[in-house]
Amino acid sequence: MKVLIIDDSPDARAVAKARLKKEGLSIVCSNGGETGLRSARADKPDLILLDVDMPDMSGFDVCRTLKADSELCMIPVIFLTGSCSDEDKVQGLDLGAIDYITKPFDEFELRARVRAALRTKHLQDLLVEHAQRDPLTELHNRRALKERMQREWARSRRARSCLAVIMADVDHFKRINDIHGHPAGDLLLREIARAIAGQCRRSDTAFRYGGDEFAILCPDVAAPGAAVLAERCRAAVAALRVSVASGDVQVTASFGVADSLDVPSPQGLVERADQALYRAKQAGRNRVAVAGSPAEVARATDTP
Repeated sequence: MKVLIIDDSPDARAVAKARLKKEGLSIVCSNGGETGLRSARADKPDLILLDVDMPDMSGFDVCRTLKADSELCMIPVIFLTGSCSDEDKVQGLDLGAIDYITKPFDEFELRARVRAALRTKHLQDLLVEHAQRDPLTELHNRRALKERMQREWARSRRARSCLAVIMADVDHFKRINDIHGHPAGDLLLREIARAIAGQCRRSDTAFRYGGDEFAILCPDVAAPGAAVLAERCRAAVAALRVSVASGDVQVTASFGVADSLDVPSPQGLVERADQALYRAKQAGRNRVAVAGSPAEVARATDTP
């Protein structure tokens, strides 16, 4: 796990780093508030040890900025201080810090408090991961899509890059449930999820949007590139042959693609991809439609 130490004192940084060495942690150091915030954004540490008194930016201001950032707000903060009044401690805890450690550091206390904070962070991460997974398909769920969309949207705006979304819907899924039963439908959804996830790049993330709908978030790619991925996913789903009690089942899916160009919000991007998906359905299913494009990328025949 990674710990970021933000302290303007070289001696304090060196002592803290040396005393945490036995814990087998990855230690990153920063000599001030502004540089510490940049390091936090770049390194995404599991814990931040934050000096209260720094010349460029106080630890309280740094903590306030961290907790206001959607990408950093869940990182636990422990304040480091040479002397601190009860009033300051209350202020720091109210800002979202989880603990205080007094300088000069007692080695055993420092290590014990850091271990406790990292255990809590690990459990927190497990709970978040569990809450953001769809239990049937093991893909990320709609809640995770909303949170990831917000982060990727903010990052794409900072980097002036493109963000694409693919929406997918299984064709005639109700008919499959009616004919073969819901257990067969569940098995099919798991296989479709595996087929879609198997086509994604490492930077892409597949989600179960709900029911028989799926979504893929594609950072740093425009609609034409995402449409190529959507077509690979379409072909992978169409190639599935799933054996159930009543026989083999074949299925197809329709896909809609949109990117963030001239789109005002993350929700607007999802809606635009959903509109393209509707076009794919209206055009005959088992195909890919791109928002803003007059023709579908794939023109496969619909399979009942």
